[in-house]
Amino acid sequence: MRLFVAVVPPDGVLDDLEEHVGPRREAGPEIRWTDRHQWHVTLAFLGAVPEARLDALTEALARSAVRRDPLVLRLAGAGAFPNPYAARVLWAGIEQVRGDLGKVAGGIRHASTSAGATPDGTRFHPHLTLGRFHRATEATRWIRALDAWEGPAWRVDHLALVESHLGEGRGRRPRYEVLAELPLRS
Repeated sequence: MRLFVAVVPPDGVLDDLEEHVGPRREAGPEIRWTDRHQWHVTLAFLGAVPEARLDALTEALARSAVRRDPLVLRLAGAGAFPNPYAARVLWAGIEQVRGDLGKVAGGIRHASTSAGATPDGTRFHPHLTLGRFHRATEATRWIRALDAWEGPAWRVDHLALVESHLGEGRGRRPRYEVLAELPLRS
């Protein structure tokens, strides 16, 4: 099973982002834009996890999540990985209005490891992927076009454990399936 843990913004936030990004999609043939149903903020990418570990993993993640207070986040700004001058990924930034998403992600990564599902070793940089460039591209025009946008704030009261089914979505993209919702402290 190919798994990750994420924050999935609510429909109203996604509507606002789609309204801003939608008109720009036609201007960017060099970008393979992500579909709206793929928009999320990854806290931990777990890669391949044996199905036999799913129950223990879900329990460990739920215990970690319930120790954290709800967050208030906002999509704001833009950037590119690995950098704006040789970009492969265009992203929307995450503003932490209340709470510390890094601590939540750290707890989730620790819980994953303790359950035998070691997350990838990349440094946590909260973002929502908007698209991927077909080749390394100078992306400053895209960042300027998206950087001033700020979406509505929303309360995050749960996380999602998601399975990625490679090649099963539109255009052979991944299809995502939420396996479990992980409530934060109420």
